[in-house]
Amino acid sequence: MSPNPPAAVIVLAAGEGTRMKSAALPKVLHTLCGRSLVGHAVAAAQELTPEHLVVVVGHMRDKVAAHLAETDPSVRAVVQQEQLGTGHAVRVALEALAADGVVLDGTVVVSYGDVPLLTAATLRQLTAAHLADGNAVTVLTAEVPDPAGYGRILRAADGAVQAIVEHKDASDAERAIAEINSGVYAFDGKLLAEGLGEVRTDNSQGEEYLTDVLGILRESGHRVGALVADDFRDILGINDRVQLAETRRIMNDRLLDAAMRAGVTVVDPATTWLDVQVTFERDAVVLPNTQLQGSTSLGEGSEVGPNCTLKDTRVGAGAHVSNATADRAVVGAGAEVGPYAYLRPGTVLGERSKAGTYVEMKNAVVGAGSKVPHLSYVGDATIGEGTNIGAASVFVNYDGVNKHHTTIGSHCRTGSDNMFVAPVTVGDGVYTAAGSVIYKDVPAGALGVTRPQQRNVEGWVERKRPGTAAAAAAAAARAGQTSTEDPEATEAAPGA
Repeated sequence: MSPNPPAAVIVLAAGEGTRMKSAALPKVLHTLCGRSLVGHAVAAAQELTPEHLVVVVGHMRDKVAAHLAETDPSVRAVVQQEQLGTGHAVRVALEALAADGVVLDGTVVVSYGDVPLLTAATLRQLTAAHLADGNAVTVLTAEVPDPAGYGRILRAADGAVQAIVEHKDASDAERAIAEINSGVYAFDGKLLAEGLGEVRTDNSQGEEYLTDVLGILRESGHRVGALVADDFRDILGINDRVQLAETRRIMNDRLLDAAMRAGVTVVDPATTWLDVQVTFERDAVVLPNTQLQGSTSLGEGSEVGPNCTLKDTRVGAGAHVSNATADRAVVGAGAEVGPYAYLRPGTVLGERSKAGTYVEMKNAVVGAGSKVPHLSYVGDATIGEGTNIGAASVFVNYDGVNKHHTTIGSHCRTGSDNMFVAPVTVGDGVYTAAGSVIYKDVPAGALGVTRPQQRNVEGWVERKRPGTAAAAAAAAARAGQTSTEDPEATEAAPGA
């Protein structure tokens, strides 16, 4: 539990975000490194272990509330029916809690659903400074390279906040101030409720502004303090898709930095992209042009890349994955994947197994040491240990209506260009002949063969394709040697 947890965290996420130019999503549901914008705000807030976590929703409220219920059911969504200002949004949240008999006695943190870089560490610093200084409200501020457009923080001699002056209202001297207001606050809960009760709407927008509470509390003799964020980028909000991309780059750089400092080799950070839930063990190596998404994890000494996209995939210690795509798959320790392989959901590769070049797998469990090296599709199947699947094999799992399962035993050697027509079981130690269609069960230790007799029709090319290069080559070959082949059909050996 976080020391001195706040009584509540209120995340404001009711706005439409018109500059995102999206008809399908409200701004706070756009994603960044595997998590929605509001999801980042909720995750940071949850690390403070607040007694109550409230998200104020408005635009497309049903979508936002459903998303919150799915990702974190402990969050309470409160509806702001009309977007009448930040002060009104906070008041709606407090009234909803009060209706449930909640009396907020302690710190109330107010943050936003579109500030995804704001970390739990910064919020902890804010609440700690708020309590240590005995403030009625503490403003999170930042010193930025270009403060144009932001409200400036005016401080008294003792460091307390005297006022927040909007850019348009600031003098030249005030505009020279680099410290700006983030809009994120830590309040004394009781004083916040009292201050909101005095907020007026006699402004050009007819709205209740949360910033007015600061002036009200200060005029009542209470101290208004401020904490400067260590990294000004923590407070950057997102208003359009350009800022979304810029923020994604910043967050990705933070994730890569943390991974490398924890013992992961990232060969080319510029072309490597991570989601926030990705985890690593030491000495993992990530090669260029690789995307690791969702809850993907890389085991100790594993190597992924180049040119890989892994989503919700677990890669075991010492495994190698090259030029591959994997979705909800498990790659066992020491296994090899690729190049140019596709592991679909439900694929589980055992230790030291292989899914090789141009191999696709789906809902397939491959035993330890088994290999599917080349040009094959394995779907809805179980393969035992130490088995080799021949090149160009297809597990025929779909009859047009239902999917069926194939079982291949341990220590089997299946021939190239085999079709396994499910449902079918191939026993342990089985060999199958090249070109076979296996549609009946093969008992342990047997040779499975389904192959017609081969016929060689002498002189066919010269008779049927006269004038072609093939016919000329055949004639030259026939003229230069006496054919010893039996023109009668012969039975081909059932080579595996």
